[in-house]
Amino acid sequence: MTPNADSTSPLDDLGDSELNVRRTAILEAVVSQYIGTAEPVGSSHVASAPGVQVSSATVRSEMVALEREGFLVQPHTSAGRIPTDKGYRFFVDHLTQPGVLGPTQRRQVARFFEQVHGEMEIVLERASGLLSELTSYASVVVGPTHETATIRSVQLVSLSPVHALLVVVLSDGAVEKRTVDLPEGTGEDDLARAGTVLTARLVGRTLTSPWVVPPSGDRTVDHLVAAAHRAFDALEGSDPNNVFVGGPARLAEAFDAVETVRSVLGILEQQLVVVTLLRDVLDRGLSVAIGAEHGFEPLSSCAVVVAPVLIDGQSLGAVGLLGPTRMDYPRAMAAAHVVGERLGERLGGGADGRH
Repeated sequence: MTPNADSTSPLDDLGDSELNVRRTAILEAVVSQYIGTAEPVGSSHVASAPGVQVSSATVRSEMVALEREGFLVQPHTSAGRIPTDKGYRFFVDHLTQPGVLGPTQRRQVARFFEQVHGEMEIVLERASGLLSELTSYASVVVGPTHETATIRSVQLVSLSPVHALLVVVLSDGAVEKRTVDLPEGTGEDDLARAGTVLTARLVGRTLTSPWVVPPSGDRTVDHLVAAAHRAFDALEGSDPNNVFVGGPARLAEAFDAVETVRSVLGILEQQLVVVTLLRDVLDRGLSVAIGAEHGFEPLSSCAVVVAPVLIDGQSLGAVGLLGPTRMDYPRAMAAAHVVGERLGERLGGGADGRH
């Protein structure tokens, strides 16, 4: 959680004088207190904050300057001040201490990855729930597509005298299944021979790699291989984004406005929009997008925290958190980083979780 290298702030241009160090400490104190209380922050609460230690009058003067610079706003004449999106951005880019998960949360993550088993989709879906539990925000987990995954094994399993199941296990842990019609009189030996041919031709390839199997001279085996080929074509054409949303009900607790909750829920129901949102934030070199920074008007009152899911060094998925701009950024960033990292290790190890 290092500051974004490309980010700049007018406060950066003010130099390193004592005044600016103090003003920075005051801004960080306001943001931290507002995140915790959701109430406008007054000067008396800030005066005793770590790194400030000045009179309330001095704090009030500095808060006026920060308001003039656009980092704070006073919602009511008699109220304290709250951060603007610009204030949150400065806070995120200048976090003095990287967020870390507490011991209880770290144990929760460790137990989850020790105990979760099953196909990739199951792991991703449950991970979205874990991420939401760790942060109390709505979460999104985007798994890798199958374009780059290689085939680990191919099997034809008998279901009935006229149907078999094509089972394809991919290197990213995904298990794809399709039903294949059988010619009359197909036996277990025929399925085994066809499976051997498919294994020899397909293991190590991707689903999209073109492949041809020369005739074997065995009509039944050739029929089964041709049927498997058609099933593979269906697999290639049905590779949706693996998008899983966790904790959508938590949005009602996070936002005061019902319309905002409806807008966010509407966005979360649109898989392509969600994937585009997370990938766009990552492509811009950010881990946090605040307010209008992410470019989605319905989410203008939201913050999005994103971490990549790296598999063998490639960013093939992402985890994200959606919440109000009054988000606990250190905790959210720590949770996204840890869960994204552990997911990458699990998916990189394949279906059995080796890594």
